Amino acid sequence: MPRTTNTHTVASDLDHEHDAGFAEASARAARALESIPPEQLGRPLVVAANGAREIRVGTASWTDPTITKGGVFYPRGVTSSEDRLRYYASQFPTVEVDSTYYSLPERAIATLWAERTPDDFVFHVKAHALMTGQPTEVSRLPEPLIDALPAALADKARIYAKDLPLELYDAVWAYFLDALEPLRIAGKLGGVLLQYPRWFLPTPENKDHLAESAARLAGTPGAVELRNRHWYGGADGRGKATEWTLDMLRDLGLAYVMVDGPQGLESSVPPVAAVTTPELAMVRLHGRRSATWEAAKVPTVERYRYLYSPQELEAWVPRIEEASAQARRTTVFLNNCYGNYGTTNARELLARLDVAFTRAS
Repeated sequence: MPRTTNTHTVASDLDHEHDAGFAEASARAARALESIPPEQLGRPLVVAANGAREIRVGTASWTDPTITKGGVFYPRGVTSSEDRLRYYASQFPTVEVDSTYYSLPERAIATLWAERTPDDFVFHVKAHALMTGQPTEVSRLPEPLIDALPAALADKARIYAKDLPLELYDAVWAYFLDALEPLRIAGKLGGVLLQYPRWFLPTPENKDHLAESAARLAGTPGAVELRNRHWYGGADGRGKATEWTLDMLRDLGLAYVMVDGPQGLESSVPPVAAVTTPELAMVRLHGRRSATWEAAKVPTVERYRYLYSPQELEAWVPRIEEASAQARRTTVFLNNCYGNYGTTNARELLARLDVAFTRAS
């Protein structure tokens, strides 16, 4: 039923613990910050004495309208795009760029990202929808690509990659990778996230697609998130299908993305902890809001509106520790980017990881 939080009136299917409102989330974030050494903010957590292994915790957005209102996450007065990114980078050492899923990135913008962040800051960039078999709005494509579309496609509202001539599909990839070159030159490109839809099934054709994508990345780290239970074969993720999937990613040199999300749905995947490349392990925590996960016409921010409890975060600490023993960099993204829910949980998780590794040492 509808209820009022500190900033808005909402109709929520979640209990108070998982949708506590921005004020309570801020209070939790403040408590987490009390236990994080100030020098750790904005820095990777080093988990090996020689600095050879690290953990980076961040969020999957820094510009969502629900987060940019003054006092939610950003201090009042931090209102420009430059100031927001600089403040975010003072708190977290990495971020996931999700806007590139909807619109191809621009080289000039990537240049600004590189200039506005510390030397050791790292961006992970989500692949454009056309690169992972999903539709895109024609109007959001760059003008040179729109002009090159066959007339039958240019008149459509949305198109899929399967509709494109090969040379235009090649052009999408080329445009995307060229735009990221300023990040690569600055040493700030952590990798490209290939997030596939629930209709992307474990077929020979799709394995070939993954192999082709790995080849197109040509040395840029790629991380794969799968959103269909058939890649795993069972709810616990312990079947032969899971081993086949992980072995395939190892063979292709692609990092497997460990996921926390709603269970019991067609797009649900089990929280399998596994590392498939020695350079990169990745975890994405989406929240567990089942009612909106597969619902049609739900705003993206509502789909991920979920505040993890401390106990739910604690369950991921040993999995992240295990991953960090196998990969040079373990990156964790909180994708529950509704207001300050993601940033709060990122701070809480960092505090727990810092305590865990301090205790272990």
